[in-house]
This record gives sequence, structure tokens and C-alpha cells, in this order.
Amino acid sequence: MTACAIETTAEDDDREGNRGGERAGSGAWPTGFTITANGAYAARLAGAGDALYVERWTLDGPEPYAVPLPLGQPEEPGTRLLPLADGRVLVSRRVDGRRNTFSLLYPTGPATGELQLGAVQAPGSEHLVLLPPAPDGICAYAMCVGPDTTTVWLVAGGAFGPERVAEVRGRCSGGVWLDRTGRLLALDRQLGDGPVKTVAVDLERGGEVTPLLQITEDSHDRLLLADPDSGLLLIRSDAPSPGHDRLGWGVLGSLLPVRFPECLRLDDAAVTPFAVQPGQVLMPESCGVALRIDAAAGSWVGIWRPSARRMGHVAAPAGWLAGAGLWTAGGVLRLPYVTAGAPCGLADLEAPPEPEPVPEPVTVAAVVEEPRVCRPVPLQQAPLTDRRPAG
Repeated sequence: MTACAIETTAEDDDREGNRGGERAGSGAWPTGFTITANGAYAARLAGAGDALYVERWTLDGPEPYAVPLPLGQPEEPGTRLLPLADGRVLVSRRVDGRRNTFSLLYPTGPATGELQLGAVQAPGSEHLVLLPPAPDGICAYAMCVGPDTTTVWLVAGGAFGPERVAEVRGRCSGGVWLDRTGRLLALDRQLGDGPVKTVAVDLERGGEVTPLLQITEDSHDRLLLADPDSGLLLIRSDAPSPGHDRLGWGVLGSLLPVRFPECLRLDDAAVTPFAVQPGQVLMPESCGVALRIDAAAGSWVGIWRPSARRMGHVAAPAGWLAGAGLWTAGGVLRLPYVTAGAPCGLADLEAPPEPEPVPEPVTVAAVVEEPRVCRPVPLQQAPLTDRRPAG
């Protein structure tokens, strides 16, 4: 029944805060560039070919700067990174095809220090992935995915090395934090050959699972991003057009339907949200959303608010680490980039002003755009209001 076996090292005693940041969301991290939830640090694999090394970026100063963290041997291309709120970088390495080791890297004068945390073994067909950075700035988590069971591990921030904190029936993917404490984790779960549905996992109640997204009985519903301040949810589902995923939005716990705006649906281009503006308490319609748009001509940035009926298109800076970025509460979108002349750059984009509301046209097309059959599970069926840690 247990999905993973555990190994520890002699250096397990010293364990402090960690955190990381894909938020991207869901998933993690096609760019290989991960930002902490508070926007203070980021990390990526730098270098080229057989000379890869960990590089930490500091983002909250007057200007961004990068600190290389090389070790005695180069990193493998599959090495995964999470920057922590204290400036250390969690490193996950795959060893012998089954064993996943974890350590913390930090600068020590001209050298790089490394604190080994332990290892988790993923046997058979199982595989282990890092989850997006925990919002509390203290802990880091990984997910061991098997065909029938998914196990969530606390890999940094615990007292005795990696600790199993939850076991969830089914095969899970994604990973989105629903609160500011790091207690409630949303996972996209599939049971057998059934549809994918997002569930909420309470890490302080032994991994208790409650439904979160069930738009229709047979639809595949995935949560991409969530903003705890406003409750805004970014969702991908085939509910409005079975067999074809659409990008939509809803509000955590709301009885209003999930909406699938036509402006987020582009011909011959993939649209993926990667950052939501924080600080818009109880105002989900006003949140700025940054989207990565990928087409044959390249990648650029879309900027959209749920209250708008149009999406703005913005050219990304040269060398943009596509799919990476963060919003400030004041509405500035910050995009990291790397060029020969700027090896550690951060471009600030002001969000366009919020447009005046446009009356909803009364047409059949409007019903298709926002099908009223689609709704998130009401809050009373997925109790997520108590975001305080258990006493």
C-alpha cells in the first residue's frame, strides 16, 4: 500500500525552512526556472551541455542578481530545484533510476555548501516529482506517483529527514496550494480509467481528501492556478466541448458556474496561465492573470482579467525564460530573462487598466461560452474555509 520507501542520512538533524515557487502551477516547471511564492528568490540550472550548475537569483532587491552554486561535479539535466525563503536551494537528484536524493545548497564565501537531507525510493513504475513551492516559506514537498496510489512526502522542513504526510488513492498530477499556510493542496486525481478530477488534500489531517472540481460527471477537470486572497481558480476542462480542453475560471466555494471565455481560446496557439495577481481580497474579477501563449511563430505574453472580455497581447522581453514570472500586488508583472548582455534580467510590465464592463450579449454563443451546467463543488461539500493550522 505504501508508495515509497525511505532512506535518511546522518545529517538529518539540521532542517530549516524551505519553499519554492512553479507556480506555476500546476506543474511544475517546463522552464526549469522556479520562483518562491513571496517572489524573493528563484533558481534554475545554468550552464550548457555537460557543465550544468545550480544558479540562485535574488529578486527582491533594487536589481536582480545571480549567485552560482556549483559543486565538484556538474548537475544532470534532470535535476529539479526549489528555491527557499531563506535563500537556500533544494536540489532533487535521481540516482540509479529509482532513488531520489535531496539536499540544500547555499553560498559559503567563495564555495558552495551542501546539506544532505536524505532520500526517497520510488520502486517499480512509480516516479517522484517536486511539488510547487509551499506558500508558508518553510516546507518543501514531493509526490511519489504510482498506478494506484500517490504519496506526498515532506522532503525539507521536517525533523527527521523525508516524512510521508499523505497517501491518496489514485494516480495524481498537478499540485496547487489553496491557502497561505501550506495546509491545503489541490491535486488532479484519476481513479482507474475514470475522468481526471481535482481534489483537495488536507496535509494536517492525515491527507484527508475532499472533492474540489466536479464540473460534469464525465469531464476531465484540472486546476492550474489558485489565488488564496481572492479565491480565483484557473481551470482546464473539456466540460464545454467534450474531448477538447478549454481554459476557464471560477471562484473557490462559489455557487456561480465556471466560465470559459472565448477570448482565452486561440486558433493554432496554446494558452497556459502562469501567474495571478495577489492581494485582490474578495475581488477575483479584478485579478490580473498572465498567460504564456505558444504558437508556430514563437511565445509571447497574454494579460487578462476575468472582468474583461478581451485578452491583451504583449511581446516578451528577449531571452524570456518562457512561462516564468510573477505579479506584484500593485499590478506589475515581472518576467525573468537571460541574454548575452544581461545574464540575470527582470522586465517589469504594467498591466493595462481595467476596462469598463461590457454588457453580456444575449445570444446562443454566450450560453456556449459560459455553460451554466458547469460549476465547482460548493464550499459546504468541500470544506476549505478553515485555513488555520490545527491546534
